[in-house]
Amino acid sequence: MEERLQKLLSGAGVCSRRAAEDYIAAGRVTVNGAAAVLGQKADPERDEILVDGRPLAPGAGPVYLMLNKPRGYVTTLADEKDRRTVASLVADCGVRVYPVGRLDLDSEGLLLLTNDGDWAQGILHPSHEVEKTYHVSVFGPVRGAAERLSAITELEGEPIAPAKVEVLRETARTAVLAVTIHQGKNRQVRRMCARCGLTVKRLRRVREGTLELGDLPPGKWRRLTDKEIQELRGIS
Repeated sequence: MEERLQKLLSGAGVCSRRAAEDYIAAGRVTVNGAAAVLGQKADPERDEILVDGRPLAPGAGPVYLMLNKPRGYVTTLADEKDRRTVASLVADCGVRVYPVGRLDLDSEGLLLLTNDGDWAQGILHPSHEVEKTYHVSVFGPVRGAAERLSAITELEGEPIAPAKVEVLRETARTAVLAVTIHQGKNRQVRRMCARCGLTVKRLRRVREGTLELGDLPPGKWRRLTDKEIQELRGIS
């Protein structure tokens, strides 16, 4: 059955439908040897569809995973520095999936992966303001840190929405804070802590939208339930 190329690329886990338009416009997609055009339809059972010269893999249906990312893994499918990637942790899921957002090398916790590009874009789009909560272990001048962190409205001249910050534990020089943001600027929580003179010892994402990490062991993954998928779809 013929379908738009954008839908075929998204269904095969190549990219979102929006990104597929860029692929097509850039000449990266061909159908039966000819460069594809926007709006074109094709039948994967009958037509030869290539992306960057490689055959389009048949869609395996949408897959939605939650991984508890450990430290020391980069949130990419391949790494030019030969570092360990999150792709290696979910290789046994049977489908090529892509990270939804990022966690830096030294951060850990809840990471979503999927082959549903449109669902991923819905969660990532800034207009949907999907909240993410991090448990952050810090060292330094911790007294009043929650108030200082929640008062930050710009980083290096770039405006940010105020974070919600709660003190979970505190001693004279250390604290564990729950920091909730929804913008997800590059290394935002670490940069906020540095602004307040705090050294981050551990940063772990424990919630994204309605989804909580729970007791999933580090390095392990599980499939989302239908209810979890729909709840995330509802806020994205």
